[in-house]
Amino acid sequence: MQRRVFRSHSRLLLREMTVHSHKLLTYTAMKEVTTLDDITMTLEKLTEITDNLGTLLGHPPLAYTRTFGCQQNESDTERLQGQLARMGYDFTDDQEAAQLVLINTCAVREHAESRAFGHLGALTHWKAAAKGRILILCGCMAEQDDAAAKVRQSYPHVDLVFGTQAISRFPSLLYQVIQTRRRVFDDDHTDQPYDETIEAVRQPPPRANVPIMSGCNNFCSYCVVPYVRGRERSRTAAQIVNEVRELVGQGYKDITLLGQNVNSYGDTTHSFVALLHEICALEGDFWVRFMTSHPKDCTRELLETMATLPKMAKLLHLPFQSGSDAVLSKMNRGYTAAHYAALLQEARQLMPGLTVSSDIIVGFPEETEEDFLQTMALTKAAQLDVAYTFVYSPRRGTPAAAKPQLDRAVKQERFDRLLLLQNDI
Repeated sequence: MQRRVFRSHSRLLLREMTVHSHKLLTYTAMKEVTTLDDITMTLEKLTEITDNLGTLLGHPPLAYTRTFGCQQNESDTERLQGQLARMGYDFTDDQEAAQLVLINTCAVREHAESRAFGHLGALTHWKAAAKGRILILCGCMAEQDDAAAKVRQSYPHVDLVFGTQAISRFPSLLYQVIQTRRRVFDDDHTDQPYDETIEAVRQPPPRANVPIMSGCNNFCSYCVVPYVRGRERSRTAAQIVNEVRELVGQGYKDITLLGQNVNSYGDTTHSFVALLHEICALEGDFWVRFMTSHPKDCTRELLETMATLPKMAKLLHLPFQSGSDAVLSKMNRGYTAAHYAALLQEARQLMPGLTVSSDIIVGFPEETEEDFLQTMALTKAAQLDVAYTFVYSPRRGTPAAAKPQLDRAVKQERFDRLLLLQNDI
């Protein structure tokens, strides 16, 4: 009798997880869950639901996650997986076997957005194939109001939408979906501190990403990052060092420190250079690398630190974006092509054999043929080991998007020429 009642209760919970697409809730601040105790209580409620669902299924409910975009997005997904694991979910690489699908999105380039929307559309059949399935869209793209509005209007099978600022609220948002049987859109874009209570679920060793800061204050005219990740906020050095120490103890050998501009890192006691010294002083056999650096903030002190600390990987990702000073000024990059070339020369003098990678944008608004030839010249002079080349794509809300745009054919032709040059290098 007890087993029959328990299974009946599980079916009721499963019905509660069936979301009616015509209903919608928007939570501006999610005032219901604001403290650590509230979040813990919500997690306990969700764990009870997933435990009962697991009994009905014969195994813990399965979650499938997919990430579009950069390593910062991948790190966010690892933290979201940590929350799902705490709720009682296991993970699967088979999307069709999952009861919950989470798509973490990128907004830096149009191609990443198009891929995310395409994948979202393909999930219509997955959602309809079984009751109780939950579909979640999150990340940088979800932080944009127009993208969220498009999901509201055109993707009724999506149950939950939230941005990068709502990661700590994820359990409460998911609970609202289950409890109300309505779609939930979180539109609170207030900058949030890094939630140190979330334990990430990472891939096995040897590699691990460790966020040291989030947000960006540079406001490059083409870049959407300050609008979707907010202003710069740094974690404390003690928190970062403790996390690295734990990872090394777990067997991780290759640690990447992440931030939109790691050179801007700073808490009340540590600069980025001081942080590197403290991390490299930890016991153990491991490498430390970081990304991304900004040329205007990359100092000789940093390069000397890389050169002298044995645990620092001799690898520098230093985007120059354009070789034209006129274009760099329009991009609001804060340096010249000559400054970049001198910086690169100094780095290689301090670290012979240094591996250098960079980002290059082709077809920026109002870019002339002469501007492009200057980019070609800097690319040839830099002799990059790896070049990530991109055709410029307008990002909504950025100053560059409002400028006169080059024809697609012109941008593609220049991109092809740059690619041939870099391949020869």
